[in-house]
Amino acid sequence: MATDPIITVSGNLVAAPELRFTAAGTPVANFTVASTPRYFDRQSNDWKDGEALFMRCNAWRMLAEHLAESLDRGSRVLVTGRLKQRNYETRDGEQRSIVELDVDDIGPSMMFATAKVTRVYNNPANGASNTASGGDDPWAAAEPREPALAGAGATDEEPPF
Repeated sequence: MATDPIITVSGNLVAAPELRFTAAGTPVANFTVASTPRYFDRQSNDWKDGEALFMRCNAWRMLAEHLAESLDRGSRVLVTGRLKQRNYETRDGEQRSIVELDVDDIGPSMMFATAKVTRVYNNPANGASNTASGGDDPWAAAEPREPALAGAGATDEEPPF
């Protein structure tokens, strides 16, 4: 829906994402991101931690499977998604409300870490996925190609940057 508030949260995973499957077999990963703002206190001439935000997040389908395989407790992440409010009733009959982030995208933060990306190619016909041929090389082609202009110095040996 166009009116859903879209936000980005930067923080650390409190625990490893919990991957589950609905009754229909749809994967869903639940996790919490802790985001603590820091500010400089001029009186003490020191950095201080602000009030922590613990944002409960839900990711669905292939995104859920990919993040459960890739991220772990303590990973610094950037999460983008839509805020959703959900109402529920406790076992004692009390009405409760919770705000969660329905995740559109998530990735590791490059501020204090490095990451190696492995491209996953999906085959929508049978629902299968596989990685790029060549294993660890994301630039590997499925099969060798001839240069567009033979003898003109055009090669596919290097990445395009």
